[in-house]
Amino acid sequence: MGRLPPPELPDWLKAQLPFDRYMVEVGDGLRMHVMEQGEGRPVLLFHGNPTWGYLYRKVAAQLTDEPLRLIMPDLIGLGFSDRPNSAADHTMLNHPRWMAGMLGQLDLEDAVVVVQDWGGPIGLHSVSQSPGLMTGLVVMNTSIDAPKPGFKGTKFHRVMGGPLGGFISKGLGFPQKRLRFAQGDRDSIRGVVQKSYSYPLTRARGNDAPRALVLMVPDGMDHESVGPLREVGDFVRAFEGPSAIVWGDRDPVLGRLRRRTERMLPDATVTATEAGHFLQEEVPAEIAAAIRDVVSRS
Repeated sequence: MGRLPPPELPDWLKAQLPFDRYMVEVGDGLRMHVMEQGEGRPVLLFHGNPTWGYLYRKVAAQLTDEPLRLIMPDLIGLGFSDRPNSAADHTMLNHPRWMAGMLGQLDLEDAVVVVQDWGGPIGLHSVSQSPGLMTGLVVMNTSIDAPKPGFKGTKFHRVMGGPLGGFISKGLGFPQKRLRFAQGDRDSIRGVVQKSYSYPLTRARGNDAPRALVLMVPDGMDHESVGPLREVGDFVRAFEGPSAIVWGDRDPVLGRLRRRTERMLPDATVTATEAGHFLQEEVPAEIAAAIRDVVSRS
């Protein structure tokens, strides 16, 4: 199928993204937006909700001189990737399938996988469908296992899943217009940076992903995401290659999950920081160092 032309960007946004950009078809008539930098060993950088590949621009800048091929896809429904027909299409079965459709066209091997937020379970589930593809792993603030019986979700997820969730998401543009409140340093997402995250979600239609991805978070053990999340957890625990954990401990959503992640990857090097949820904005040098470390050990 090959690479397709990407959508045009306004000059103020294009100036921040010195990357190759293209679209690839991933199934169901949908196209995924992908950005790349450099040549060499593949490094797959998976973002989460409600961001896009822009999240990794500072990390990429730290790695400009490395022999690495950085690949930054936008999840379907976010960034400049296509929107599915219905909010109900956002599932833990569809997203990994779409991402696997992208990976299948790039003919990759010996890849380092870097994950954060929903990019963790979605990216890892898609990579697991290509045995041997992942030879190194860097994990940031995410949840990469099924919940335990009796778990309680966060207040944020309960509110967004409730009757006010639709108004909060569509009417108030939450969370994409309030990302700074999840940060250790709230000044890390302001001005043109905040505008860059909000811009792809200002289209007139099809912007269901921010709330739909929240609803993909299990609210009980019978939730449809539990099975795929359990598969992700099994895949991670079975991984024997080098790994690293970089965590933002001031993340109000997932900060408390660092210890659980460490237990899943007992041999990982661990860098705990005072960053928040979108730690790529606050500690890009630490993330780049973890990627270099994993590359050097694999």
